[in-house]
Amino acid sequence: MDQAEQLRNIIKAGSQQRSLARVITVTSGKGGVGKSNTAINLAIQFRKMNQRVIILDADFGLANIEIMFGAVPKHNLCDLIYQGKNIKEIITWGPMDVGFISGGSGIAGMSNLSRGYLSYIVQNLSELDSIADIIIVDTGAGISDAVLEFLVASGEILLVTTPEPTSITDSYSLLKALGRHPRFSVDNAQIKVIANKIEKEEEGHILFNKLNAVVSRYLKIPFSYLGAVPQDNQLAKAVMQQMPVSLHNPSAKASLAYEAIAAKLMDRENVVRKRGMAAFFSHMINGKKMG
Repeated sequence: MDQAEQLRNIIKAGSQQRSLARVITVTSGKGGVGKSNTAINLAIQFRKMNQRVIILDADFGLANIEIMFGAVPKHNLCDLIYQGKNIKEIITWGPMDVGFISGGSGIAGMSNLSRGYLSYIVQNLSELDSIADIIIVDTGAGISDAVLEFLVASGEILLVTTPEPTSITDSYSLLKALGRHPRFSVDNAQIKVIANKIEKEEEGHILFNKLNAVVSRYLKIPFSYLGAVPQDNQLAKAVMQQMPVSLHNPSAKASLAYEAIAAKLMDRENVVRKRGMAAFFSHMINGKKMG
């Protein structure tokens, strides 16, 4: 039995023993569009709906999630991979018991590990399925290889963009790069757009229609409009207080928008087939080591 088959057996056994977590990947074509705010506020809204949530901060070099949580993690994914920590030891618990895991450079370094050790890592990560109902992966911004690996592995992608022309262009570029990835399949991924920092509700629809027009013509990648978050000075105040706006001011316009988006994601029509965390990571590993 080769290592790839061993990994598949680990995933199969894990999926038979426990329910699988829903993995949602939040991304953007450029920085500064509110991607991490989206991830953390959706996490809070899911918690209000009695969902157990863990955020994986995969934005290497930028500790946005921990800054917004006002908490400094003692451990990160590197400690699981290289220091023998177990999965529960590297989770930091923030407001409303939202867990988060700092990725550090751990995920990027996984491609250099032996296959046998990768099996051990994936087995550990599969335990997240018993800890969380929803796992939100907050990627880096832009079109790096690391970001694309996360998106290819994900069955559910939330693309955050703003009405700025550069943001729309960069979102298109991200989708173009994703579509060209040899392991990307339109049949295995749902892409949903969130329009952020809008002034009026219709502005979100206009933004989506602009992006959809060029994507439909040139890329043939299906995606849908999930909702919009308005420009809101309450969100900026919450960030300064190192709190999610959904907790700092639940009645703020932005908070209500995140609440509506979370509710829509939990609607039966928007729930995708759960694949779990082991399948998510093994997809990345198989592409790099066992392709």
